[in-house]
Amino acid sequence: MSPTSPLPSPTRTALQEGVRRGVNALSQVIVGKEFQVRRAVATLLAGGHLLLEDLPGVGKTTLAKGLSRIMGGSYQRIQGTNDLLPSDLLGLHLWDADRQAFRFQQGPVFAHVLLMDELNRIGPKTQSALLEVMVEGQVTLDRGVYPLPNPFFVIATQNPMDHAGTFPLPESQLDRFTCVLHLGYPDAAAERRILRDEAGADRLPELKPALSLEEWTEARRDVRSIHLSEAVLDYAERVIARIRHDGGFCSTRAASHWLGLSRAEAWLEGRAFATPDDLQSTLADTMAHRGALDDRRLNREERRASLGKVLRETPVGWVP
Repeated sequence: MSPTSPLPSPTRTALQEGVRRGVNALSQVIVGKEFQVRRAVATLLAGGHLLLEDLPGVGKTTLAKGLSRIMGGSYQRIQGTNDLLPSDLLGLHLWDADRQAFRFQQGPVFAHVLLMDELNRIGPKTQSALLEVMVEGQVTLDRGVYPLPNPFFVIATQNPMDHAGTFPLPESQLDRFTCVLHLGYPDAAAERRILRDEAGADRLPELKPALSLEEWTEARRDVRSIHLSEAVLDYAERVIARIRHDGGFCSTRAASHWLGLSRAEAWLEGRAFATPDDLQSTLADTMAHRGALDDRRLNREERRASLGKVLRETPVGWVP
């Protein structure tokens, strides 16, 4: 079976049911944020990486830890500080006196799930160490190439830029993230459940892996087999051209991330094909963190409004 050939229906259904159980379980921990939980899991299925932007204390780290628990596998957390060095992330070569040779000591990026907490507190030099990691799934150091575990998923959190000790993330870094999510404050009912210890971080130990690592890998492979018709691709290209014409940043990588997330949403809906509705529902979360924007406004309201206008003014030209 080729990497992008669809799985037999019973196998696909079993994987979808497992993922949905994981989404439901995580939604009982991150209460009142069902949409964000599902979209975060869709990002995992799409083979991308997730950026969580918001104020401190609204559940970003809890969501990241919850995602790592339903995925299973190894987990590492790096707390962003301005004195971190690239070797603190990637690892380094140490002298082995017994072997009379250098050996590579792996850094914390060698995990299935990597949480970069407060990524924008890390200095630019160390931020750049993540560029190869997030795109190629490997570390190149001293002419040696070291592959990362598979599946590999980066979840990063970012605080507002007007907070002390923060550095702006460059476009090259932001473009590595498939999706950006904002949690916001919980509603009154959800917050009451958290205050009663019925949800929130204290409930994280109750979460179990939704699938095995092999099944997550298989699910991600199956998502890539979701069909994109020529009509859907034509529509996507018209939207991309409009974004670029209006001065927005939309790299080919960004376009690929958008289609991947759309496929993941279609897969979660139980469909074997993506529609313009999938593209429209995922556009803002895929593109809102890209472009020349005021980084102090992490909710990206103006960017999302601009993307909404693009969708309203770009004809679909597609008949089901």
